[in-house]
Amino acid sequence: MEEFKLSYEVEIAQLKTVEESINQLSDLLMKTVAAGASIGFLPPMNLSQAKEYWERVLEPSVILLIAKVNQEIAGSVQLHLCTKQNGRHRAEIAKLITHPDFRRKGIARLLMQKAEERAKQEKRSLLVLDTREGDVSNQLYLSLGYIECGRIPYFAESAEGKLDTTVVYYKTFS
Repeated sequence: MEEFKLSYEVEIAQLKTVEESINQLSDLLMKTVAAGASIGFLPPMNLSQAKEYWERVLEPSVILLIAKVNQEIAGSVQLHLCTKQNGRHRAEIAKLITHPDFRRKGIARLLMQKAEERAKQEKRSLLVLDTREGDVSNQLYLSLGYIECGRIPYFAESAEGKLDTTVVYYKTFS
């Protein structure tokens, strides 16, 4: 895995609860949605919607990692561990979010690397994810060794009412 040098210090941490960070997490989500990220929400998103999302996100099969720069949350990613008997070897990367002020600065790459490390610790040998066709995240996933395995047209509605294609990726570990 390629090392990426950042020009500032980033702390990656796992959140076991969201209470202490809910305001920063909500701000991160609202600003990311407002900037056009395809992460399941349409703008405009208000504070109560964002808080409601974060209050429900954590459950035993979800690992929530955050990136902090100067004590401010700059990004997050979720690792959803499959709990089905036939799927305990796999996990899904979900909601990779980077604050608009920190995009294209290595935060998402660092979060993905940490999520992969955690997946290996959880004895997961397959990671899957999807992202909107055309988003810059496609290049990130390819650069991290993810393999495109398909596209689903008309998958997610955009803020303009257009139905966008999603691209599905996977990565295996030995």
